Amino acid sequence: MLYFRFPFSEKIYTTDENSDKNPVSFFSFDQSEVIDFEGDIEEITIEDFAKQHYNSDLLSSNLMEFWEEKQPKYQEKLVEVIDFIKINDLSKLVISRRKLLNFNGSKINLSETFLNLCEAYPNAFVYFFIKDGKCWLGAFSEVLGKFNKKTSQFETMSLAGTIPVNEDWTSKEIEEQQPVTDFIHDVLKEFSEEIEQSETYDHISGNIKHLRTDFKVKIKAENLEKIISELHPTPAVCGIPKDFCKNAIRQFEKHSRNLYAGYIRVETEDYIQYFVNLRCAEFFKNAALIYVGGGITADSSVEKEWNETELKAEAILKNIAFT
Repeated sequence: MLYFRFPFSEKIYTTDENSDKNPVSFFSFDQSEVIDFEGDIEEITIEDFAKQHYNSDLLSSNLMEFWEEKQPKYQEKLVEVIDFIKINDLSKLVISRRKLLNFNGSKINLSETFLNLCEAYPNAFVYFFIKDGKCWLGAFSEVLGKFNKKTSQFETMSLAGTIPVNEDWTSKEIEEQQPVTDFIHDVLKEFSEEIEQSETYDHISGNIKHLRTDFKVKIKAENLEKIISELHPTPAVCGIPKDFCKNAIRQFEKHSRNLYAGYIRVETEDYIQYFVNLRCAEFFKNAALIYVGGGITADSSVEKEWNETELKAEAILKNIAFT
């Protein structure tokens, strides 16, 4: 089963599994796994959803023998990453980690956690699913792509750089976001001669903010999936050059990202939308893994990068409801 809410909406949707359509699909970061949800999309009221009472008792598997990467080890790795960035003259490389939340015999109210995320992040795509023994929840507002079937307009955004909402931008965040903007512009110009590009502005997401630049272009419908494959993974979740950085991620990260930093495809009557799957967590019967990461540059401070991942983890952690 799957429940989700679009950005700036108060409606919750599910799939009824009564047709062979695949309106919602989750793609893993490396695209080796796709989780499809069949049926027609239908609306469910918040009141009806709240009656479902989903909790971690429904989950079949426990998380066993998990080794969590603590601050000293993570920062040691980032020192190596920064040296690697300098040697290879990279503008940015995105490195992730997993934070463990042990339930310590308690149960998680998954329904209430989903509703908490909906309330805390009104501008985010929020989802909750259980399928084939897997359970994920997430809430993030980066749009990989939005295609209007009637007008053929395609929208996307450059979203990068992360600081607390009450702090001011530094050159580090600006230099982190600019290559993402340049990358997206270069991809889009292969498919359209006219590109609308906004000014860069603040995008607030709960306790943190990012730098954001919006794009709009007219494209041919048959090019949509090709554009998405060119955009994913964006420098915001990977780095530049894309293939080189994907290999570097495999070298430095000892864990699989699974669905983290992948994307979610949602098709409705009027739109096909693609959402980047960040600020997400994988739930088990006894624990949860919160996936977080950050864009590392030659000027990165390893302590600040650790603190940034802790701040991002709070986006999920502070909204988890225990029964």
